[in-house]
Amino acid sequence: MEAEFILSAVHPEQFPLESSARPEVAFLGRSNVGKSSLLNALVGRGKLAFVSQKPGCTQAINFYRIGEFYQFVDLPGYGYARVPKEITREWKELIEQYLLHRTALQLSVLLLDSRHGWMEKDLELKQWLEFHQRPYVVVATKTDKLKTQSERHRGMEAIRKEMNGSELLPFSAVSGRGVREIWQAISRIKNSQ
Repeated sequence: MEAEFILSAVHPEQFPLESSARPEVAFLGRSNVGKSSLLNALVGRGKLAFVSQKPGCTQAINFYRIGEFYQFVDLPGYGYARVPKEITREWKELIEQYLLHRTALQLSVLLLDSRHGWMEKDLELKQWLEFHQRPYVVVATKTDKLKTQSERHRGMEAIRKEMNGSELLPFSAVSGRGVREIWQAISRIKNSQ
């Protein structure tokens, strides 16, 4: 699939112009949850978004043009303790400005590590999205790290318990499991316009 990096924004005035013909899909989650790996898997390219083992590498809002139909937006992860509090506050303000005021934003993809499920900041984000009536789906990442079927089942059920009817999509960057289902969820926003 044709995909290209557009720009990184550290201030709202740097966001690219919005287009109603190109809805935006935002990828949100804790640091090191697998946002960049998911982006790369969705476009079938290993190097579109930078992937690191070290948490906190995405420090700006990164915009990507995906074919003629979508714009993907990779937001900085939250919950990384080694970033100074002032930087964390600035990231939070930047993310809120994007989520609150971006009219092209049609879907948020909330990523959770399937091994850990909902953590406090994940629940806060989910409640924030619901309060502001922002549509979202939940993607459980790193499912390949749950070794047995019963571990996977327990992990998914623990995540489902905190969901209010939102869609849960398991994903593995190793096997590619879930890519088709995530694309189906994304394509529904284009069909609903």
